[in-house]
This record gives sequence, structure tokens and C-alpha cells, in this order.
Amino acid sequence: MKKLILVWSVCLLAITNCLSQDIITKKTGEDIQAKVIEITSSDIKYKRSDNPEGPLFTITKADVLMIRYANGSKDIFNETQSEAKANPPSADLSMQGRQDARSYYKGKNSGAGWTAATSILLSPVFGLIPAISCSSTQPSDENLNYRDPELMKDRTYYPAYVEQAHKIKKRKVWANYGIGSGVWLLLILLL
Repeated sequence: MKKLILVWSVCLLAITNCLSQDIITKKTGEDIQAKVIEITSSDIKYKRSDNPEGPLFTITKADVLMIRYANGSKDIFNETQSEAKANPPSADLSMQGRQDARSYYKGKNSGAGWTAATSILLSPVFGLIPAISCSSTQPSDENLNYRDPELMKDRTYYPAYVEQAHKIKKRKVWANYGIGSGVWLLLILLL
């Protein structure tokens, strides 16, 4: 019984450690999995989450849209007036669509739960079936959870919002597949 508790504790700690990281979102829409070390007036210093003992990286604040911290809080970096004038409105709407998707899309009915359940109950091999099918489809319009129906009619905003929501959905599905596969493996080892 003590072994079982120890194994479960180690697995829970490992899963928590894997999921506890900061995410730096660049204005291009690229996400960087990192541990933020320092934020200065012009730069953000971080270490990559896959190599926490590795080199210290620096990115300018002007290139960063938002930082989502492991504790759930976030910092959003607004453009200055000169940057806003330099960017055409379509680029602003595209960026706003990606940012709004990160803020409002929750991944409801993404299939992530079914993926984890299939991986745990059957096996990771069978879990691949819902993982691949769910991650390859875009979220349906009723699950997008957008805040402004008028913005969704814009030809620049809508594709950016949907594309970012699809990225979030994929990440959620594959994370649940990994968790389900890990739990399945743990159960096999314990039994």
C-alpha cells in the first residue's frame, strides 16, 4: 500500500511539474513554453521549460503579446501609439482575434476527455483514434465562445480566432492523451 501511495504521489508530482510552466505568446502567435526569470522595461528574460538548467534567453517586450504564468495569472503587453500607427488595421484585427481566442476559447467539447478516457480504459494505441480525429478538426462555431458577434463577421479577425482556437484544442487533446497514456501505463505497472 505504501508503494502504491508513493507511485501515485510521484506521478502526480511529475504531471503537475510538466503542466506548471509559463507561456510567452509572441505577437506572431507563436507560443514559447518557458520559465520567466525577469521582466525589465524593454526585455523579458526566460529559460526554456524543456531545458531549465540551460541558457538564459532574452526577447524584447515589443515582440511579446502576453505571458501566461503557471499560476494562471497573465500579463498583457499593449502596443505603444507609434506601433499602432505602423501596423495596418487588418494586422491589429488578426492579432486581436488570436488574443481573444486565448482569452475566451475554453476548449469545451473538444474531445479531450474522451481521448483521455479511451487511453486509460483501452490503451494508448486506441486512444490515438480520438486524439487524431479530435485534434484534426476545427472547433465548431457554437463552441468558440467568442465575445463579439460583429467581430466574427470580419474576414481578418475570424480566421485568426479560429486558427488560434484550433491550436488550443490540439494542445488540450494531446495533453489529455499524454495524461491518459501515463495513467494507463501506471495502472499496468501496478496491476
